[in-house]
Amino acid sequence: MAFVPNSIITLTTDFGQDDPFAGIMKGVILSVNPNARIVDITHGVPAHDILAGAMALQSSCSYFPKGTIHLAVVDPGVGSSRRPVLAVSDHHAFVGPDNGLLSPLIQSQKGVQVFHLTEEVFFLKPVSQTFHGRDIFAPVAAWLSRGKDPESFGKPIEDWIWLHWPGPHRSGKGLKGTVLRIDHFGNLITNISLHDLSSRWATRDAIEIQIGEHTIHRVCTSYAEAKGGEPFAIMGSAGLLEISVKQASAAALLSVGPLEEFEIRFS
Repeated sequence: MAFVPNSIITLTTDFGQDDPFAGIMKGVILSVNPNARIVDITHGVPAHDILAGAMALQSSCSYFPKGTIHLAVVDPGVGSSRRPVLAVSDHHAFVGPDNGLLSPLIQSQKGVQVFHLTEEVFFLKPVSQTFHGRDIFAPVAAWLSRGKDPESFGKPIEDWIWLHWPGPHRSGKGLKGTVLRIDHFGNLITNISLHDLSSRWATRDAIEIQIGEHTIHRVCTSYAEAKGGEPFAIMGSAGLLEISVKQASAAALLSVGPLEEFEIRFS
């Protein structure tokens, strides 16, 4: 295992900003490793939304340097038989629940090894049934950042949980897609990538989107091109098609939520 920690630990959770949970996890990390550098990716993942948490991680991790440890807690099954895990590649490490949250990263990294966290010497005592972020994940991430071998935390496993990630599929002369999440601005982040659209994106005037009762004809390359109050499609910074409304919420205007399906037609 060639992973060498660089002292950076990122946090991704659904804890929000009103409760002290994220701050407590930082305190645990710093108690084990006072030299850790903690970076918040987000604590605004919708409560219990594993898919949204996985997307936040996947869109962020590649921007961190080699040796970063990513700690993620979106854990509706906390206290159940679901396993706490550590996944390590040559470049990054991931700590969190084995509920699919980490699976897109495990799949995307080369040479990943996954460990079931069982060595309680690295946990806080007693271990709460409701806050494994504090009692298991934070101390394990901190000890890993101090250079503990990944093998120290438990035995390797290969039957980790896969997350069902809706993919686009062909439909007549077009594509059927799914809204994966809604961001802070009300933009609809979809599962359609630039690769899925291929050369069709170059002829954007020939693209039409049907979502719910609404038909969207306008495709823009920037928000400045859009007209106020009119929904439009744009390729977002994560390389995924987004449905937006200039300076307004597309989710509210279109009455659309996560996992809503839509159709792209090519004329």
